[in-house]
Amino acid sequence: MRRPLMLLLPLALAACGGSTPPEGTTAAPTQTAADAIPDAAPADHAATLEAYHWRLVDATSGGGARIDALLDGGGEALQLDFADGGVRVSNVCNRMGANVTLDDDRLGVDQVISTMMACADAQLTAREREIGQRLAGTHRIALTAGEPPRLTLTLDSGDVLVFEGVPTPATRYGGDGETLFLEIAPERVACNHPLIPDHRCLRTREVRYDDEGVRTPGDAEWAPLYQDIEGFTHEDGVRNVVRVQRYDVPDPPADAPSQAFVLDMVVESENVGR
Repeated sequence: MRRPLMLLLPLALAACGGSTPPEGTTAAPTQTAADAIPDAAPADHAATLEAYHWRLVDATSGGGARIDALLDGGGEALQLDFADGGVRVSNVCNRMGANVTLDDDRLGVDQVISTMMACADAQLTAREREIGQRLAGTHRIALTAGEPPRLTLTLDSGDVLVFEGVPTPATRYGGDGETLFLEIAPERVACNHPLIPDHRCLRTREVRYDDEGVRTPGDAEWAPLYQDIEGFTHEDGVRNVVRVQRYDVPDPPADAPSQAFVLDMVVESENVGR
Protein backbone atom coordinates (compact mmCIF):
# COMPACT_ATOMS: atom_id res chain seq x y z
CA MET A 1 0.00 0.00 0.00
CA ARG A 2 1.42 3.38 -1.00
CA ARG A 3 1.41 5.90 1.82
CA PRO A 4 2.47 9.53 1.43
CA LEU A 5 4.41 10.76 4.44
CA MET A 6 1.84 13.32 5.49
CA LEU A 7 4.21 16.16 5.75
CA LEU A 8 4.81 18.44 2.45
CA LEU A 9 8.17 20.14 2.80
CA PRO A 10 7.94 23.93 3.33
CA LEU A 11 11.33 24.76 1.80
CA ALA A 12 11.69 28.25 0.40
CA LEU A 13 14.64 27.47 -1.79
CA ALA A 14 16.26 29.63 -4.37
CA ALA A 15 17.03 27.14 -7.13
CA CYS A 16 16.62 23.56 -8.20
CA GLY A 17 19.38 21.04 -8.71
CA GLY A 18 18.72 17.87 -10.64
CA SER A 19 19.80 14.53 -9.28
CA THR A 20 21.92 12.14 -11.33
CA PRO A 21 23.08 8.64 -10.51
CA PRO A 22 26.62 8.51 -9.07
CA GLU A 23 29.32 7.11 -11.28
CA GLY A 24 30.71 3.69 -10.54
CA THR A 25 27.88 2.51 -8.31
CA THR A 26 26.23 -0.14 -10.46
CA ALA A 27 27.46 -3.17 -8.54
CA ALA A 28 24.90 -5.37 -6.82
CA PRO A 29 24.68 -5.16 -3.02
CA THR A 30 26.90 -7.50 -1.08
CA GLN A 31 25.41 -10.33 0.94
CA THR A 32 26.56 -8.64 4.16
CA ALA A 33 24.51 -5.52 3.40
CA ALA A 34 21.46 -7.55 2.42
CA ASP A 35 21.63 -9.69 5.57
CA ALA A 36 21.51 -6.56 7.73
CA ILE A 37 18.04 -5.67 6.43
CA PRO A 38 14.91 -7.49 7.54
CA ASP A 39 12.86 -9.28 4.88
CA ALA A 40 9.85 -7.13 5.73
CA ALA A 41 9.91 -3.70 7.31
CA PRO A 42 6.98 -2.43 9.41
CA ALA A 43 4.08 -1.22 7.30
CA ASP A 44 4.17 2.37 8.54
CA HIS A 45 7.44 4.06 9.52
CA ALA A 46 6.16 7.63 9.30
CA ALA A 47 5.86 8.35 13.03
CA THR A 48 9.32 6.95 13.79
CA LEU A 49 10.96 8.83 10.92
CA GLU A 50 9.47 12.11 12.16
CA ALA A 51 10.42 11.50 15.78
CA TYR A 52 14.20 11.63 15.26
CA HIS A 53 17.01 13.53 13.64
CA TRP A 54 18.82 10.87 11.55
CA ARG A 55 22.62 11.29 11.56
CA LEU A 56 24.78 9.33 9.14
CA VAL A 57 27.17 6.90 10.85
CA ASP A 58 28.13 4.57 7.98
CA ALA A 59 28.06 4.64 4.18
CA THR A 60 29.29 1.84 1.91
CA SER A 61 29.14 1.23 -1.81
CA GLY A 62 27.59 -1.84 -3.39
CA GLY A 63 31.05 -3.38 -3.40
CA GLY A 64 31.50 -2.77 0.34
CA ALA A 65 33.89 0.21 0.08
CA ARG A 66 33.55 3.11 2.51
CA ILE A 67 32.08 6.23 0.86
CA ASP A 68 34.58 8.70 2.25
CA ALA A 69 32.97 11.87 0.90
CA LEU A 70 29.76 11.24 2.86
CA LEU A 71 31.52 10.48 6.13
CA ASP A 72 34.58 12.73 6.20
CA GLY A 73 34.75 16.34 7.27
CA GLY A 74 34.67 18.23 10.53
CA GLY A 75 31.60 19.32 12.44
CA GLU A 76 28.26 17.54 12.57
CA ALA A 77 27.48 14.44 10.52
CA LEU A 78 25.15 14.59 7.53
CA GLN A 79 21.59 14.58 8.86
CA LEU A 80 18.13 13.77 7.49
CA ASP A 81 14.92 15.15 8.97
CA PHE A 82 11.47 13.97 7.89
CA ALA A 83 8.61 16.44 8.25
CA ASP A 84 5.70 17.95 6.31
CA GLY A 85 5.77 15.37 3.52
CA GLY A 86 9.45 15.57 2.79
CA VAL A 87 13.02 15.08 3.85
CA ARG A 88 15.46 17.86 4.67
CA VAL A 89 19.26 17.44 4.51
CA SER A 90 21.43 19.27 7.06
CA ASN A 91 25.16 19.77 7.60
CA VAL A 92 25.95 20.34 3.94
CA CYS A 93 26.72 23.65 2.20
CA ASN A 94 23.21 24.45 0.99
CA ARG A 95 19.70 23.75 2.16
CA MET A 96 18.50 20.60 0.44
CA GLY A 97 15.22 18.75 0.47
CA ALA A 98 12.75 16.62 -1.48
CA ASN A 99 9.20 15.30 -1.29
CA VAL A 100 8.91 11.72 -0.12
CA THR A 101 6.43 8.84 -0.14
CA LEU A 102 6.41 5.66 1.91
CA ASP A 103 5.28 2.36 0.44
CA ASP A 104 5.70 -0.35 3.08
CA ASP A 105 9.49 -0.97 3.11
CA ARG A 106 10.20 1.38 0.19
CA LEU A 107 10.97 5.09 0.55
CA GLY A 108 10.44 7.15 -2.59
CA VAL A 109 12.39 10.40 -2.81
CA ASP A 110 11.54 12.91 -5.55
CA GLN A 111 13.92 15.29 -7.29
CA VAL A 112 16.22 17.03 -4.82
CA ILE A 113 15.77 20.79 -4.47
CA SER A 114 18.68 22.90 -3.26
CA THR A 115 19.88 26.45 -2.84
CA MET A 116 22.94 27.24 -4.94
CA MET A 117 25.28 29.14 -2.64
CA ALA A 118 29.02 28.76 -3.06
CA CYS A 119 30.83 26.90 -0.30
CA ALA A 120 34.45 27.40 0.76
CA ASP A 121 34.64 24.03 2.54
CA ALA A 122 35.77 21.41 0.01
CA GLN A 123 34.70 18.48 2.19
CA LEU A 124 31.20 19.89 2.70
CA THR A 125 30.98 20.53 -1.04
CA ALA A 126 31.92 16.90 -1.74
CA ARG A 127 29.45 15.63 0.88
CA GLU A 128 26.65 17.70 -0.64
CA ARG A 129 27.43 16.48 -4.15
CA GLU A 130 27.49 12.82 -3.12
CA ILE A 131 24.23 12.89 -1.17
CA GLY A 132 22.59 14.90 -3.96
CA GLN A 133 23.53 12.20 -6.46
CA ARG A 134 22.15 9.41 -4.28
CA LEU A 135 19.11 10.77 -2.48
CA ALA A 136 16.51 10.76 -5.24
CA GLY A 137 15.04 7.36 -6.12
CA THR A 138 13.27 4.45 -4.46
CA HIS A 139 15.19 2.98 -1.57
CA ARG A 140 14.65 0.03 0.72
CA ILE A 141 14.13 1.19 4.28
CA ALA A 142 14.66 -0.67 7.53
CA LEU A 143 14.28 0.65 11.07
CA THR A 144 15.94 -1.12 13.99
CA ALA A 145 14.77 -0.37 17.52
CA GLY A 146 17.34 0.41 20.19
CA GLU A 147 19.17 3.20 21.95
CA PRO A 148 19.78 4.79 19.59
CA PRO A 149 17.44 3.48 16.87
CA ARG A 150 18.92 2.91 13.41
CA LEU A 151 17.66 3.72 9.95
CA THR A 152 19.18 1.78 7.03
CA LEU A 153 18.62 2.86 3.45
CA THR A 154 19.66 0.46 0.69
CA LEU A 155 19.78 2.29 -2.63
CA ASP A 156 19.00 0.69 -5.97
CA SER A 157 22.72 1.09 -6.82
CA GLY A 158 23.58 -1.16 -3.87
CA ASP A 159 24.94 1.65 -1.68
CA VAL A 160 23.97 1.28 1.99
CA LEU A 161 23.53 4.34 4.24
CA VAL A 162 23.13 3.83 7.99
CA PHE A 163 21.80 6.55 10.29
CA GLU A 164 21.38 6.77 14.06
CA GLY A 165 18.37 8.56 15.53
CA VAL A 166 18.55 11.47 17.96
CA PRO A 167 15.15 12.39 19.45
CA THR A 168 13.67 15.66 18.22
CA PRO A 169 12.62 18.25 20.80
CA ALA A 170 8.96 17.31 20.22
CA THR A 171 9.85 13.71 21.07
CA ARG A 172 11.86 14.69 24.14
CA TYR A 173 9.25 17.05 25.50
CA GLY A 174 6.19 15.05 24.51
CA GLY A 175 4.44 17.48 22.20
CA ASP A 176 4.69 20.26 19.66
CA GLY A 177 6.29 23.51 20.61
CA GLU A 178 4.95 27.05 20.30
CA THR A 179 6.69 29.26 17.74
CA LEU A 180 7.78 32.70 18.86
CA PHE A 181 10.37 35.34 17.98
CA LEU A 182 12.81 36.66 20.56
CA GLU A 183 15.14 39.61 20.30
CA ILE A 184 18.33 38.92 22.24
CA ALA A 185 20.29 41.88 23.55
CA PRO A 186 24.02 42.06 22.77
CA GLU A 187 25.05 41.72 26.42
CA ARG A 188 24.01 39.30 29.14
CA VAL A 189 22.71 40.70 32.42
CA ALA A 190 23.21 39.68 36.03
CA CYS A 191 20.37 37.51 37.32
CA ASN A 192 19.58 35.36 40.32
CA HIS A 193 19.91 31.65 39.50
CA PRO A 194 19.22 29.14 42.32
CA LEU A 195 22.02 26.78 41.23
CA ILE A 196 24.62 29.02 39.56
CA PRO A 197 26.28 31.80 41.56
CA ASP A 198 26.94 35.04 39.66
CA HIS A 199 24.87 33.78 36.75
CA ARG A 200 24.35 36.09 33.77
CA CYS A 201 21.19 35.61 31.76
CA LEU A 202 20.31 36.38 28.19
CA ARG A 203 18.25 39.56 28.03
CA THR A 204 15.29 38.97 25.72
CA ARG A 205 11.96 40.33 24.61
CA GLU A 206 9.29 38.84 22.39
CA VAL A 207 8.74 40.50 19.01
CA ARG A 208 6.08 39.91 16.38
CA TYR A 209 5.93 39.93 12.58
CA ASP A 210 2.92 40.34 10.30
CA ASP A 211 2.00 37.99 7.45
CA GLU A 212 4.35 39.91 5.12
CA GLY A 213 7.30 39.39 7.44
CA VAL A 214 7.36 43.01 8.64
CA ARG A 215 8.04 43.56 12.32
CA THR A 216 5.00 45.01 14.05
CA PRO A 217 5.08 47.60 16.86
CA GLY A 218 4.41 46.72 20.45
CA ASP A 219 7.43 44.67 21.52
CA ALA A 220 7.25 43.05 24.94
CA GLU A 221 9.33 44.35 27.83
CA TRP A 222 12.94 43.23 28.15
CA ALA A 223 13.39 40.45 30.71
CA PRO A 224 16.12 37.97 31.70
CA LEU A 225 15.84 34.44 30.32
CA TYR A 226 17.04 32.12 33.05
CA GLN A 227 17.90 29.22 30.76
CA ASP A 228 19.87 29.14 27.52
CA ILE A 229 18.30 28.55 24.11
CA GLU A 230 19.19 25.09 22.84
CA GLY A 231 21.22 25.37 19.63
CA PHE A 232 21.97 29.10 20.04
CA THR A 233 25.41 30.49 20.90
CA HIS A 234 25.45 34.02 22.25
CA GLU A 235 28.31 36.37 21.36
CA ASP A 236 28.92 39.53 23.37
CA GLY A 237 28.27 42.61 21.27
CA VAL A 238 25.94 40.86 18.81
CA ARG A 239 22.20 41.56 18.79
CA ASN A 240 20.03 38.78 17.38
CA VAL A 241 16.41 38.09 16.56
CA VAL A 242 15.71 34.37 16.60
CA ARG A 243 12.77 32.12 15.90
CA VAL A 244 12.42 29.50 18.58
CA GLN A 245 10.14 26.68 19.61
CA ARG A 246 8.98 26.88 23.22
CA TYR A 247 8.11 23.57 24.89
CA ASP A 248 6.50 22.77 28.19
CA VAL A 249 8.79 20.51 30.21
CA PRO A 250 6.84 17.63 31.77
CA ASP A 251 7.38 17.21 35.52
CA PRO A 252 10.43 19.51 35.87
CA PRO A 253 12.41 19.41 39.11
CA ALA A 254 11.51 22.10 41.63
CA ASP A 255 14.65 24.12 40.85
CA ALA A 256 14.45 23.72 37.03
CA PRO A 257 12.50 25.76 34.45
CA SER A 258 9.10 24.54 33.35
CA GLN A 259 9.74 25.55 29.73
CA ALA A 260 12.51 24.89 27.22
CA PHE A 261 13.53 27.00 24.22
CA VAL A 262 14.98 25.44 21.05
CA LEU A 263 16.46 27.49 18.21
CA ASP A 264 14.65 27.23 14.88
CA MET A 265 16.51 29.92 12.93
CA VAL A 266 18.37 33.22 13.30
CA VAL A 267 16.25 35.93 11.65
CA GLU A 268 18.52 38.95 12.21
CA SER A 269 22.07 39.37 13.46
CA GLU A 270 23.83 42.67 14.04
CA ASN A 271 27.25 43.44 15.53
CA VAL A 272 26.73 46.52 17.68
CA GLY A 273 30.15 46.49 19.36
CA ARG A 274 30.93 46.42 23.01
